Amino acid sequence: MQNSQAKQVLARNGKSFYWASLFLGSELADRAARLYQFCRFVDDLADGDLPDRLDSLEDIRAGLIDPQHPAIATIPELEAFIALAGEANIPLKAAGELLDGMLRDQHPTALETEAELLRYCHAVAGTVGLMMCRVLNCQHPRADSFAIDLGIAMQLTNIARDVLEDAKMDRRYLPANWFDAPLSPETIAMAANNCHLPVAAGINQLLELADRYYASALIGIHLLPWRSRFSIIVALRVYGQIGHQLKRGGLQWWRGRTVVNKITKARLSITSVIDLLSGLSPNRVPEHQANLHKDLKGLAGVD
Repeated sequence: MQNSQAKQVLARNGKSFYWASLFLGSELADRAARLYQFCRFVDDLADGDLPDRLDSLEDIRAGLIDPQHPAIATIPELEAFIALAGEANIPLKAAGELLDGMLRDQHPTALETEAELLRYCHAVAGTVGLMMCRVLNCQHPRADSFAIDLGIAMQLTNIARDVLEDAKMDRRYLPANWFDAPLSPETIAMAANNCHLPVAAGINQLLELADRYYASALIGIHLLPWRSRFSIIVALRVYGQIGHQLKRGGLQWWRGRTVVNKITKARLSITSVIDLLSGLSPNRVPEHQANLHKDLKGLAGVD
C-alpha cells in the first residue's frame, strides 16, 4: 500500500520523473517513488502555508540526526524515508542538507553570487541525485559526482522555469552579480508586466549553466547499473527539454510554466535509446570536471 501511494504521488506531482520511472524494473521504480515521496513531502511543506511548517521541518531535520527523536514516530513520511535509507544505504548527511535547503527557503531569498546559487542547488537537488544513486543500486565510487551534477542541472532548470512563481514568494535565485542594477523579487514580479529583458537574460544564463551540468551528468550515466541507465537518460532528456522549449519560445518567462507534452516525451525516449547504444559505455571511467564542484567543497558527496 505504501509503495502504491508513493507511485501515485510521483504520477501526480512529478510527471517527467514518473515517465522516466516507467523504464525501471518494478523494485527500483518502487524505491525511486518512495524517495520522491519524501522529497515531495518536505518540498510541499516548505512551500506551503501551514503555521507550524518551520517547526515541522526542524523536527524532520532532527529526526535525521537522532534515531530516537520522537518526530520519527509522529511523521509517517520521515519514518518511511528512514526505512528506505536503511534498505538502500542512503547517506543521511545528504538528506540533512536537503532539509537545510528547505529551511533556508523559509526566509526571503536573494542570492548574491553564482557560488551561492550552486550551493543552494546542491542542497535541494544535488543531494537528491546522490540519494537516487543509492536507490538505483549504483556502487561505483566515481558516480556520486555525476549524480550531483544531474540534480544541480535539474534544479537550475526548475529555477529558470519558475522565476515568476518564486518572485511572488519573495525568492530570487538569479544571482545579483549577474545584473548591472539591483533586482529584487518585487522587481521581477513587476517586470512580468513590462520590462522582460534583464530577467530573460538571467534565465538564459541559468540555462547555459544547466547545460554544463547536464553534459557532465550524461558522460557519467554508464557508471549506473545497466537497468537504470535508460531511465536516467530519459529523465535527463525530458527535463533538459524544458530549458530548450523556454529558449525556443523566446524566454517568455512571464507566461507561466513550460510543460513537456507526452508526444515530445515519447520522441525523447526514442532519442534516449540512441544515447544508450552510442558511446555511453566507454572503456575507461570518465573524468569528472573538478571545476564544476569548486564552490561545493565540504558538501555531501563532494571531495
